[in-house]
Amino acid sequence: MIHYTKYLSSKPKNKEWITFVHGAGGSSTIWFKQIKYFSQYYNLLLLDLRGHGKSKAIPLNPFNKKYTFNSITFDILEVLDKEKIKKSHFVGISLGTILIRNFAEKYPSRVKSLIMGGAILKLNLRSKILMFLGNSTKSILPYMWIYKLLAFIVMPNKNHKESRVLFVNEAKKLYQKEFKKWFQLTSEIVPLLKIFRQMEIKIPTIYIMGDQDYMFLPSVAKVVTIHKSSKIKIINNCGHVVNVEKPDIFNKSMIEFIKRT
Repeated sequence: MIHYTKYLSSKPKNKEWITFVHGAGGSSTIWFKQIKYFSQYYNLLLLDLRGHGKSKAIPLNPFNKKYTFNSITFDILEVLDKEKIKKSHFVGISLGTILIRNFAEKYPSRVKSLIMGGAILKLNLRSKILMFLGNSTKSILPYMWIYKLLAFIVMPNKNHKESRVLFVNEAKKLYQKEFKKWFQLTSEIVPLLKIFRQMEIKIPTIYIMGDQDYMFLPSVAKVVTIHKSSKIKIINNCGHVVNVEKPDIFNKSMIEFIKRT
């Protein structure tokens, strides 16, 4: 089972849960600007995905030797079942938003709402080229070269530096083998995201995006005009990792949304 950490609300009467899912190369430590704030009101569940943080060397299913979005989604379900959490709000960042949306598709009765920070709903031409180059060179180049390039292209501005450094430092804790396993997921991304864009999920959803998230904001803004169960909050002067760059606005937007669901 993957590693996880619980923080129980300082208000015992509140039995609601929020489950936090980080992105590729990160870990549960990226939520450090949310823990103190939200643990005042909610029970928190922070996950370390396979190969990340403290979830090292998690054995694969013997019948499925590679990572898939469904197998990683099942890891999340396994933790909720162990903790007897029947229903939770879910918040994800970057690739974590793909995982929580996939979780909601598979197990909708377990999801109260979706908070999608720096959401990925479509790969533009630049990101597709990056994925191709990464796949072509992942067996040749040290994975940190590839990851630093990806981090810089996704988070290029001066005000993105804290997020960029945080993710690069977390990625250093991965192994080359783990990086390759996660990069294999890119073959699933395009068809999966197409389904997510075309099919509206009937669960309250908010996308919290930075106005400088050039690679992913346009597709999210377009989808929100079509999916009536979704809304969007765009944060000014902010890049991809909104919960780190603008935590006060992110936290306020998130809690206001949860209270309305």
